[in-house]
Amino acid sequence: MKTSYTYDGTFEGILTVVFEAYERKTWPCSIEQEHLAQPQIFGETIKITTDEQKVSRVWQGLQKKLSASALTALYHTFLWEQPGFEMVIFDYIKLAFTTQHNIEDNYAAPCVLKVQQAAKQMFREKHRMEAFVRFQKAADGVFFAAISPDFNVLPLIIKHFEKRYADQQWIIYDIRRHYGAFYNLQNTELINLDQVSLSRLRNLPAELLSDEEENYKQLWQVYFDHVNIPERKNPKLHLRHIPKRYWKYLSEKQPRIKA
Repeated sequence: MKTSYTYDGTFEGILTVVFEAYERKTWPCSIEQEHLAQPQIFGETIKITTDEQKVSRVWQGLQKKLSASALTALYHTFLWEQPGFEMVIFDYIKLAFTTQHNIEDNYAAPCVLKVQQAAKQMFREKHRMEAFVRFQKAADGVFFAAISPDFNVLPLIIKHFEKRYADQQWIIYDIRRHYGAFYNLQNTELINLDQVSLSRLRNLPAELLSDEEENYKQLWQVYFDHVNIPERKNPKLHLRHIPKRYWKYLSEKQPRIKA
């Protein structure tokens, strides 16, 4: 009989599934978030509740088997969110626990290859977000940026913006995943905005913008025009480094502001 596990959608939830599967000696055919799980007609579905003690035991076991970079890659695979990522994580952990030698370079194992691919894609998306995010300054002094990345990279870019904009209050909001990060000059907390607030902030209307905001945008566009040498234009190379899906974040890609 096929067994499916459901969890609460957290990384800790997946680690609890690993513990429960070993304790029950029942390997999953699928692992799904509770709110996305489909009823099983021919099989059993086991609902798993996240347990910190079980999470700790699994994590401590992994620390003995994997390097810090491999553990980071596992977490990045969770944030990767591509179909079947839960089973990739489970298979990777199971392989680590059942193999005597180091598995991190065993690319013949599909789960190892997938984790490495996920880590590379997450790395690229993280650095693109760090480079392409543009803030708008609201009238209350808070800087706001809406993002919609392919992968859930918001947790990975927070430190970058804490260091870069340590003297400013800012919000980076992932409109695809419906949560954001708010930095209040001391620490950063994760927030959720209601639909009314989000619709107003996504493209800040003129009455919410600081008087300086349009000047900043115009200055940036003028700078871009001056450093952009027409004779050296290479559209294909430009698209490779700045795909069109990122243009919505860039001031220099917005309609020109008339002086």
